[in-house]
Amino acid sequence: MDAFDLFRKLGSGAKFDLKRFAKDAERFKVVKSQSKDSSNQLAGVSFFGKENTSLESRLSEDDGEEEKEVSDEEQASGKRKLTKVDEPVKTALKKKKGAKTKSEDAEPEKSEGEGIQWMSSQDKVKDPKKESKDTPSLKRLKQLHQEKVNRIRHQNRINVHGTDIPDPVSTFEELQKEYDLDPRIIQNIKEAGFQTPTPIQMQAVPLMMHKREILASAPTGSGKTMAFCLPLLAHLRQPLNKGFRALIISPTRELATQTHREFLKLSEGVGFRVHMINKGVEAVKKYGPKTAKKFDILVTTPNRLIYLLNQDPPAINLSSVEWLVVDESDKLFEEGKTGFREQLATIFLACTSPKIRRVLFSATFATDVEQWCKLNLDNLVCVNIGPRNSAAETVEQQLLFVGSENGKLLAMRNLIKQVSEVLTVILMTKYNFLMAKKKIQDFIIQMPHKEKFVFSTETVISFQGFLPPVLVFVQSIDRARELFHELVYEGINVDVIHADRTQQQRDNVVSSFRSGKIWVLICTALLARGIDFKGINLVINYDFPTTAVEYIHRIGRTGRAGHKGKAITFFTEDDKPLLRSIATVIKKAGCPVPDYMIGLKKIKSKLKRQLVAKPPRRSTIRTTPRILFEKKPGKRIRKKRKAAAKEAKGEASEVVSNS
Repeated sequence: MDAFDLFRKLGSGAKFDLKRFAKDAERFKVVKSQSKDSSNQLAGVSFFGKENTSLESRLSEDDGEEEKEVSDEEQASGKRKLTKVDEPVKTALKKKKGAKTKSEDAEPEKSEGEGIQWMSSQDKVKDPKKESKDTPSLKRLKQLHQEKVNRIRHQNRINVHGTDIPDPVSTFEELQKEYDLDPRIIQNIKEAGFQTPTPIQMQAVPLMMHKREILASAPTGSGKTMAFCLPLLAHLRQPLNKGFRALIISPTRELATQTHREFLKLSEGVGFRVHMINKGVEAVKKYGPKTAKKFDILVTTPNRLIYLLNQDPPAINLSSVEWLVVDESDKLFEEGKTGFREQLATIFLACTSPKIRRVLFSATFATDVEQWCKLNLDNLVCVNIGPRNSAAETVEQQLLFVGSENGKLLAMRNLIKQVSEVLTVILMTKYNFLMAKKKIQDFIIQMPHKEKFVFSTETVISFQGFLPPVLVFVQSIDRARELFHELVYEGINVDVIHADRTQQQRDNVVSSFRSGKIWVLICTALLARGIDFKGINLVINYDFPTTAVEYIHRIGRTGRAGHKGKAITFFTEDDKPLLRSIATVIKKAGCPVPDYMIGLKKIKSKLKRQLVAKPPRRSTIRTTPRILFEKKPGKRIRKKRKAAAKEAKGEASEVVSNS
C-alpha cells in the first residue's frame, strides 16, 4: 500500500475545506487541478475506503508509464522520431504539467469554511498593531482618565501640588460610594442646603480621606469648614471613650463657636460628642485625668487650651488626638502679640500620638507657613483654589476718596441717608397709602432676614439708606467706641463689638446681629477672620487696612456661598503708601481701579512691617465739642485761671527783683 492509498483510507468520511487547502488537496490527489472543471472536483476522493479513480487519472498514470518506457527505449536505442500517434499524448502531458505548476505557484484563498482543520495548517495570527487600534491600551486609558481629572480641576480652578494625589469628587453621592461615608452624614449635608461640593471640598476631602497632611487655601466663603469636618467624621466612624481624637484650633472665640455649630449639624444622629472650652475652671473638672473620657472632638482657641495644658498635672490629655486642624493658619502663625506661634508650638508638642495628621486651612497664603509645613509635615500636599491671596469675585469693590479723617464721618452719614430706589419711588410718586404700603411690603420681601424684620410704613420710610445687615471695620478699639457714639443718634440700630467687651456681651451682640435686631455692627479685626454671617449686603472699611491680607479677610464677610455683596473702602491722603497693594487686589478681582493707583511707587518691606505692627495714628472721630464729654466742665476753667494767676505772680516777682 503506497502513501496515496494510505492517505485516502485515513481521510475517508472527512470533509475538507477545499478552497482553503487546495494546494494540499492537489498534492495528495484528493481533488483535480483548478484548471479542470469544478464539477469533477471530488471525483478522485474515496468516501468509503474504495478506489474511485476517474478515467483521466488512470490515463495520466498510463501516460506516465508510457513516457517512462519511451525514455528507457531512447536510452537503449538512441533517438527515434515521434509518430503521429505519440504527438497528441505528449502535448496533453505538457499542458497538464503546466497547469499543475501554475496551481502550485498560486496562493490559496483565505476563507473560514466549515470542516476539519489539519495540523498541517496554521491558524490565523492576529496582528498586535491592528488589535491595539481597536481596543485602547492600559496606558491610553490612564491618559484619558488623567485628562478628565485635569479638565475638572481646570474648570474649578483647583491647583494642587504633591505626589500620589487622589482624584477630586464631583458629588456627595460619589463621596459616599467611594469612601463609604455614613449615609446619615450625607443626609445632614442635604438638610443643611448643600447640593454639590465646592472646589475646595472636591479636592481636600479625598486627600484627607487618604490620611494626607495638607495646606489648603481658598477664598472666603468657599466652604473650608465643611472641607475638614466631613473627613474627620468619616475617619472617627463612631463615638469611643478614648478621649479627644480630633482637635480644631481657631484664632477667635466667635469662629470657634461657628465651627462647633457646624460640627453639631453634620454629626446629628451619629452620636459624636463635640465639645468647646467655655471657661477654664469648669474645663479642668470636665476634661481632667480622672474623667471617663467620654468625648471625641474638641474645638477651641489656643489660649484656653494652653491654660489647661499648663495645669499641674495637665487638665487635658491630647495623646489620643489623630487629627489636628489649624483654621486660619496664617493668623495663628503670626509672631508677636497678634499671633499665636508660641501657643501652637506647645499644642503640637502635646499631641504625641504616632497616628496624628496635621491639616492647615486659610483664606490667604503665607510663605512662612508653607516653608514650615514643608519642613515638618509628612508628604505634604498644597491645595489652592484660584489665584493666591485674591478677593472673592462675588464682591463688588469700590475705593472712595474722602480727603481727610473728618471726611470719613461725612461720607458715612451720606451713605446712611441715601434712600434706596424702591423707597424713592414711594416718596416721589402720588400713590395713596395702601399702594405705598404694598410697595413697602414688596421691598421687605426682597430683604435678607425678612422673617426677622417687621416694619410699619413709618419705620420703613424713616429707615434711610442701608440695606441691613452692614459691617463697619475700624483699626482700633478706641475708634470703634468713638464711631459708635457718633452713629447711635442717626436713627439706625447700631452696636459695637471688640475684645474689651465681656464674652457674654460679645455673644449677645453676635446673636442679635444674626437675628436682625442689629442693622449695623462696628467691629475691629476680631470679626475679620472666618466668621460667617448670612446675607451681609455691605462691608465698609472705615479705616484703611494695613495689608492686602487683612483687606481680603474684611471684605470676605460679604459675598459668601455664591451670593453677591458690596465693599466700600474709605481712603485719605495719609493712606497713599498702602493704596497700591489694595488696588492690585481689587483689579485682580475684576473691579475697576484708576490706573494711577496701580502705578504708585511700591513701599519698602521695612516700612510695610512697621505699618503692620503699628498702624498710622488717626485723629479722633468726634463732632461733639470736647467740653460736653468732661464730667466737670468748670474744673478746666478754674485750672486756666490758676495757671494765669501763677504766670501773673511770676511776672510781678521778676519786676520786683529787677528793680
